Amino acid sequence: MTRRVVLAGALGAAAGSLPGATLAADPDTAPDFPRAGEAFEANTLTDLARARSKTPYVGPKANDLPAVLKTLSREAYETIRPAADGAIWAGQDVGYSLEPLLRGSIFDTPVSLFLVENGLVRPISYSKAAFSAPGLDLPDLSDDAAFSGFRLRARFGDGGALSDFAMFQGGSFFHLVAEGQDFGINARALALRPADARGEEFPLFRALFIQTPTPGQPVVVHALAESESATAAFKLTLTPGREASIAGIDGTVFARADLDHIGLGGMQGSYLFGPIDRRRVDDLRAAAFSVEGLAIHNGSGEPIWRPVHNPETLQVSAFVDRGPKGFGLMQRARAYGDFDDDRRHWEQRPSLWLEPLDDWNEGAVTLLEIPSDSELNENVFAYWRPKAKLAKGGEMRFLCRQHWSKGWPDPLSPEIARVIDSRCGHGSSGNRRLFAVDFEGDALFEPGDIDVDLSASAGTITRQDRYRYPERKTLRILFELDPGGEKASELRLALRRGQSRVSETWLYRWTP
Repeated sequence: MTRRVVLAGALGAAAGSLPGATLAADPDTAPDFPRAGEAFEANTLTDLARARSKTPYVGPKANDLPAVLKTLSREAYETIRPAADGAIWAGQDVGYSLEPLLRGSIFDTPVSLFLVENGLVRPISYSKAAFSAPGLDLPDLSDDAAFSGFRLRARFGDGGALSDFAMFQGGSFFHLVAEGQDFGINARALALRPADARGEEFPLFRALFIQTPTPGQPVVVHALAESESATAAFKLTLTPGREASIAGIDGTVFARADLDHIGLGGMQGSYLFGPIDRRRVDDLRAAAFSVEGLAIHNGSGEPIWRPVHNPETLQVSAFVDRGPKGFGLMQRARAYGDFDDDRRHWEQRPSLWLEPLDDWNEGAVTLLEIPSDSELNENVFAYWRPKAKLAKGGEMRFLCRQHWSKGWPDPLSPEIARVIDSRCGHGSSGNRRLFAVDFEGDALFEPGDIDVDLSASAGTITRQDRYRYPERKTLRILFELDPGGEKASELRLALRRGQSRVSETWLYRWTP
């Protein structure tokens, strides 16, 4: 089977080279990426990122893209696909195919792509014949200026067809799906100063090394990211799954400058409107979002559910913690009727749960909610912000596992009821707001009274009712907030039986 994406370089030509990157003679010049035929070992990319962090940052060229690609609409760009049998590993029995993605439209930043086969580096070269581009005359491009990332397709079951599994494209973004899902939430390998008054800094993937997989085994991707203030090396072990796909991440950040606002485990998605936030909406659909809420299991063992919304002004929430057990952006709405959207099918988007695998120490799960007037804007962003600073020349390693799931991957014990719906509407008078929060779980209907722990940081709770639905194992708490003249109020709701927790803690920030 012909692979029309050319794998450049003869392996024998450099077989005797030293492993790892070729070090530049000039100490002020960043070391080059490994060359064709050089060995790629466990520490190759980490050593490269460390060495490059000691040199001045030189960004990639993004203004050299020919107009035929740069002026493409997003829709036209997405019609560019691999030519028949043109994907890497096509026709090989490895259970995956690899599709390099051209630069074009909004994806104008070049990324160097490499394969690692039998421990040796093989650059991926550009060939126009590798792509089908209806109505376009693709230009000639140099190998180091042709690609913006790659797509992985996987066989999720024995004998099944290959379908979308993972994509790395834009900034330091990547995303995965489980079988039958549509791409939704984006993960971000590294974030620096999100929503900071000094301005955010966006690290970029500069080089991606994909190991040729063994049949039935995960795909391993090694990623180098860079920006003015940092470099970083990541090893991502990607495992496709029918109910959940898994990404194991081993990352190391190297500081080019003092870093006091680092974002680890970043993830983002869209929220335009939903049951808790329908004001200013004239839309026949029931909802439009790829993220319903932020779930946290903090270091003290408290499970938290924070519905997200589309605010009038930027909202930043910090959930201070030590040793978090996990957090994630969840899509708990899983029925077509939750959205009534025949085009977007938001119910098919994954939830993303992150589980630290080492000690993340002190810091805060941080949530950004950004005003948006488009369902295409990924206006909800969550990440872990370490309390510790990283001085210039310092290193920070972290380990975690991501679960990209069809269901609710945030683990809850059977004794804990889960929030399944949050609603808000006009209250009894004035600017009062009426809230309904539905909890679901067997524990709600066991012997013993349920105590409602409800509070507001500002304003007054003027009404509180409960409605039991044993046949649905659901308990609804209805309450009204009178904010008075306040501009924000932090709401907190939890269910207890005596001193025992029987539900997640529901948190929400009300703003006008």
